[in-house]
Amino acid sequence: MTKKIIGVDLGGTSVKLAILDVLGNIEAQWSIPTDISDNGKNIVSDIISSIQEYLLENSLSLGDIKGIGMGSPGKIDFEKGTVTGAYNLGWSKEQNIREQFEEAFGRPFYIDNDANVAALGERWKGAGDNAPDVIFVTLGTGVGGGIIAQGQLLHGINGSAGEIGHMVVDEDGFPCTCGNIGCLETVASATGIVNIAKSFASQFDEPSELRRLILEHQVTAKDVFDYAKKNDSLGQKIVWQFANYLGKSLSQLANALNPNYIVIGGGVSAAGDFLLDKVKEEFDRFAFPTVRNSTKLALATLGNDAGVIGAASLVL
Repeated sequence: MTKKIIGVDLGGTSVKLAILDVLGNIEAQWSIPTDISDNGKNIVSDIISSIQEYLLENSLSLGDIKGIGMGSPGKIDFEKGTVTGAYNLGWSKEQNIREQFEEAFGRPFYIDNDANVAALGERWKGAGDNAPDVIFVTLGTGVGGGIIAQGQLLHGINGSAGEIGHMVVDEDGFPCTCGNIGCLETVASATGIVNIAKSFASQFDEPSELRRLILEHQVTAKDVFDYAKKNDSLGQKIVWQFANYLGKSLSQLANALNPNYIVIGGGVSAAGDFLLDKVKEEFDRFAFPTVRNSTKLALATLGNDAGVIGAASLVL
């Protein structure tokens, strides 16, 4: 029997687990709730128990397992195998994750930041086409990312490489959770699009059904894209402003790194080619000519599987 890899994607509400072969194909997957009670003290033991149960039920021995990889929120020391500051899990103090897994299974264990492992997943089995140079940008509640250069994930001196959401794009813009003003996250995340929508609606004087909705109710990023697709003039203006911020930011990253692909994922990317075409137009405006002609923009293809696949790839 060829060896299996276990991939773990730890999130604030659920933990996704998968058994993969060494080519990155998922053979089985399941999930368990994330128990954040008592400062998350049960999270690791719950995951370990769930894996042990799966191995027992499916007659797999530890000898069949090549290793275990995990993606986690928080500040990761991937060399020590620890997590600090994953506040959504209740982990304010350093958690020695590797020690617990290796003690339970006696197999190699690897851990990295959740955005980084999603980048590895999309690069390996998704839109990154297993190319050596890939930037992954995830547009969700915030903006995250991971950078792979010459086949290696970039961490930087303090593990903060790939903090794409905190590139400043408008110094007179909206306040960011990081304490700065005008980060990309404040205009290119789901909440960022709503920021732009509210700002534009107050001074927009053309007929617009979306404007009425913004002024009367709480709107979502999906609402903005839906109205823009129906040719609502305010919706289209908001989407173009969003595309300008994101396209320009991605062009500057590409000018510095010239990757094969920039892959766009996360909930906002559900707007599909309607979003991608506009971002690409703005990217092309600002990218250096040789970069424009060699770096491709693509939508992520793996969805929620990117995390477990990327986590498994850490083992390899």
